[in-house]
Amino acid sequence: MTTFVLVPGMCHGGWCFADLTRRLRGLGHTVHPLTLTGVSERRHLLHGTVNLDTHIQDVLAVLDGEDLRDTVLVGHSYGGMVITGAADRAPDRVDALVYLDAVVPDDGDSCWSLVSDQERAWYADVDETGCASRPLPFFDARATPHPIASVLQPLRLTGDLGHVRRRDYVYAAGWADQSPFTPIYRRLSTDPGWTTHPLAAGHNLMRDAPAELSEILVDVAAR
Repeated sequence: MTTFVLVPGMCHGGWCFADLTRRLRGLGHTVHPLTLTGVSERRHLLHGTVNLDTHIQDVLAVLDGEDLRDTVLVGHSYGGMVITGAADRAPDRVDALVYLDAVVPDDGDSCWSLVSDQERAWYADVDETGCASRPLPFFDARATPHPIASVLQPLRLTGDLGHVRRRDYVYAAGWADQSPFTPIYRRLSTDPGWTTHPLAAGHNLMRDAPAELSEILVDVAAR
């Protein structure tokens, strides 16, 4: 059986993986759905210095505290930044990476640098604290403002993640309009170092297609 660590996108908590978590645990896997510092039920920890490094440390703390090995890190949307950094900093604990309609950064990239002007306009709409981006109106009612420093901070990598056994990208092909992740999906589809999976679902794949997504994750776990 495999251990999965699930990292949500902006403004969301580990609750967004509830259905997926139940399915994977029902198959005998160990699953840790995380809520990042400053968000959702951890919103009381929000302050101006919560950044990308903080969120990477959230993952590293679970890997270290639970003494996890051969872990599959799964990141949704912004979570792609976080799992990339965690895999770089804990190469002996991470076996595979799965990006769910997510950004895929290189060294020096920030979430801000990888998205369109439309997404940047959203990030810049900060709440009254001045340090967090507001949830979009159609988000889950449990969504809370997200630390803006985490999307502004560039990611620093020490290597090329060559130690990772497998990298998968799950693309949400069911956006109502043009998906901002289409260029990433097209690029990775021709890269022999990646396995790509288009799903006829919206951006919140874990909500719209949990059964199909669990099948993909079980396949990733198989060695």
